[in-house]
Amino acid sequence: MIETVVLDVGETIIRDDRYWYAWADWLGIPRHTLSALVGAVVAQGRDNADALRLARPGLDVAAEYQAREAAGRGEALDETDLYDDVRPALTELRRLGVRVIIAGNQTSRAGDLLRDLGLPADLIVTSGDWGVAKPQPEFFERVLEVAQAGPGATLYVGDHPANDIFPAKAAGLRAAHIRRGPWGHLWADAPEVTATADWRIDTLTQLASIITG
Repeated sequence: MIETVVLDVGETIIRDDRYWYAWADWLGIPRHTLSALVGAVVAQGRDNADALRLARPGLDVAAEYQAREAAGRGEALDETDLYDDVRPALTELRRLGVRVIIAGNQTSRAGDLLRDLGLPADLIVTSGDWGVAKPQPEFFERVLEVAQAGPGATLYVGDHPANDIFPAKAAGLRAAHIRRGPWGHLWADAPEVTATADWRIDTLTQLASIITG
């Protein structure tokens, strides 16, 4: 029985469009160019930040992030960034008595922005808050600490096989892969994903049937 559902952030509950468009505008390159580079690094199984380094060789991503913040062009999130199924799905999970946690690889700033949205979740935390990021085992150790449920009763939901599904399963959690965003679509039918994920879903509203099934 699943007692706690933990959801990734990027391309699981929020669209990454604004994130990449803001970077493209900051670097002064066409948005389509950066989107194509993101697709290329995804297909190669590389870190998505490599798309920025391909667009601007030698780029110090962390320093450039700080420069954006200082210029007033840093991270932003609002209701329009959420996928349409997020509020209904999370609301239904809580109605069913499930503990809902949002935990992904985001900055502390992103965590603050997410918490400001008033989502129907019991806890919202980020790798920036914890000081440890996926796919490190320590991230999923922290997930289990806040889940208030055993590994077999905790379900992690994400789009990225290497960051979400594989390490979650290695930590003993159940895992649901969502076909959403570039990673979710590209790797949805990969043999290693189908063999590892406990469930494969197309929308977050399907989580309720997993809980009640």
